Amino acid sequence: FQLTSAQHGLHSLDISRNSFSGKLPQNMGIVLPKLVYMNISKNSFEGNIPSSIGKMQGLRLLDVSSNNFAGELSQSLVINCFSLEWLDLSNNNFVGQIFPNYMNLTRLWALYLYNNNFSGKIKDGLLRSTELMVLDISNNRLSGHIPSWMGNFSTLQILSMSKNLLEGNIPVQFNNLASLQILNISENNLSGSMISTLNLSSVEHLYLQNNALGGSIPNTFFRGSALETLDLRINEHSNLRTLLLRGNYLQGPIPHQLCHLRKLGIMDISHNRLNGSIPACITNMLFSRVENGYLYGFDIVLRMYLDDAYVSNYYNSTVELLLDGNDGRMLGALVAVNFMTKNRYESYKGDILELMAGLDLSNNELTGDIPSEIGDLQNIHGLNLSHNFLSGSIPESFSNLKMIESLDLSHNKLNGQIPPQLTELHSLSTFDVSYNNLSGPIPDKEQFSTFDESSYRGNLFLCGPAINKGCTNLPELLEPSSKGAEDESEVDLVAFYWSFVASCVTVMLGLLAILWVNPYWRRLWFYFIEDCIDLCYYWLFKYKLDSRFLLTFRLIFS
Repeated sequence: FQLTSAQHGLHSLDISRNSFSGKLPQNMGIVLPKLVYMNISKNSFEGNIPSSIGKMQGLRLLDVSSNNFAGELSQSLVINCFSLEWLDLSNNNFVGQIFPNYMNLTRLWALYLYNNNFSGKIKDGLLRSTELMVLDISNNRLSGHIPSWMGNFSTLQILSMSKNLLEGNIPVQFNNLASLQILNISENNLSGSMISTLNLSSVEHLYLQNNALGGSIPNTFFRGSALETLDLRINEHSNLRTLLLRGNYLQGPIPHQLCHLRKLGIMDISHNRLNGSIPACITNMLFSRVENGYLYGFDIVLRMYLDDAYVSNYYNSTVELLLDGNDGRMLGALVAVNFMTKNRYESYKGDILELMAGLDLSNNELTGDIPSEIGDLQNIHGLNLSHNFLSGSIPESFSNLKMIESLDLSHNKLNGQIPPQLTELHSLSTFDVSYNNLSGPIPDKEQFSTFDESSYRGNLFLCGPAINKGCTNLPELLEPSSKGAEDESEVDLVAFYWSFVASCVTVMLGLLAILWVNPYWRRLWFYFIEDCIDLCYYWLFKYKLDSRFLLTFRLIFS
C-alpha cells in the first residue's frame, strides 16, 4: 500500500475487505489531511498506526478493525483527531493502557476496542467524551475496579466490558445510565451481592454471567422494565426472553416470581447454590417463540453527516456488519445466547435464537420431586436437571415434550422405572439418566434404541439390551428399591453407634495423655476427684446413713 508524496484533498477512503498487507505509509496523515471517512478494515495490515494520522483533524470516522495492527496507540491519534465520532480498533493486537489521561476525543459517540491486548487499569481519559453512545472494550486484559465515572454518560446505549479481569462491585453509578439498552459485564471477577438498585427502565439486555456475584436474585429484576435478556450467562418483565444467571454464587430457593415470565424462551440458572424444590408454576413460562415479530431484535439508528451526504449507521441485532458504498454503513451486533444442549454449549443468535427454547437448572442443590407440570412445556428443546438432589420418579408427562432434543436427569436420586411413554419423543437425540436409583427395563424402541450404556450407568437395578443385562429376574430387580431404603437406614444407625464409641474413646485417650504429660493438670485432676469424694460423703451424711457405711466409704476413696 503506497501513497504519493503530494498532498491530496481526498475526503473519503474505503479500501475495506481486501487483501492489503504490510505497514501503512508513515506520511499518510500528511498526504491525506482532509480525510473525513477512512475505512481500511478487514485487511492484513500490520505494525503501528502512523502518528501522522493526527494531522487528519477533520477525520470523523476511522475503522481499522480486523487487521494485524500491534503496539500502543500514538498520542497524536487520541489528542489531535478531536473530530472523531466513530473509532473502531477492534480485532487487532493493540497493547498498553486504555483511555490515557491525555485523550481528547470530545465528539466521540462510538468506540470499539474489543478483541485486543489492552491491559492495566481503566484510566479516566474518556471522561471528555460526553456524547458517547456505544462503548465496547470486551475481551482484553483490563484489571482493577470498574470506575464510577462510567455512570456519567447520560447518552450511553451500549456498554460491553466482558471477558476481562475486572474485579470488585458493580458501581452503583450505573443507575445514572438512563439511556442504556445493552450492558455486558460478564466473564470477569466481579463480586459482592447483585445490586438491587440497578435502574432497568431502559436496559433490554443484561449480561452478568460467570462472575462471583452472590446473594439472592434481587427483587428489582421482577419489576416492570424493558428488559429482554438478563444474563448474569423480573410485577412482570413482560418482554424478558432470556434469563441467564449461570456460574455465580446465587443461593436460596428459585423465586416464584419467575413464573410471571410469560414470554421466556431460554432460562439457565445452572452452577449456583439454589436449593429447595422446583416451582410447579414454572410451566407458566411460554418457552416458545412469538409468531409476530422477533423476540430478540432491536434497532438503534445512528446518522453522521459528511458534508452534503450522510453516513447512516443502523444497529440491528439480526444482521452482521455490512458496508454499503462509501457513504453508507450498517453496523450490527447480534444478541447471542450461549446455552448448553446435547452436552455442549451452543451459541444461538438471529433466527436460530427465535426457534430455541430451553431450561437448565443443573449443578444446584435442588430437592424434592420433579413437577409433572414440566411436561406441559411442549415447545422446549433442551431440559437439564442434572447434578441436583431430586428424588421420586421420572414424570410420565415428559412424554408430552414432543419438541425435546436433549434431556439430562443424571446425578440425582430418582427411583422407579423409566416411563415407556418416553419412546414417543421422536426428536430426542441426547438422553442421560445415569447415576440415579432407577430400576426395571430400559425402553428399547424408537429413539431409545440409539442410546448406549453411558446414558444409564450408575443404576444397579436397570436391565435391558442397552446395558447388556437381561430382565429375566425382573421382580427381584424391582424389590431392592424398597429394601434399599431400609438397608440404608440400618447401615446409617450402625455407623452412628460406631462413630459415637470412637469419639468417646478418643476423648478419654486425649484426657489421659494430657494428665500424663502435664503435672500441673494432673494435680488439679486429683484435687477435683477429692472434692467430688467429699461432696458425696457430705450428701450421704446429710441423709443419716449408717456411720459404719460412711466410715468404710471414706476409707475406700481416701
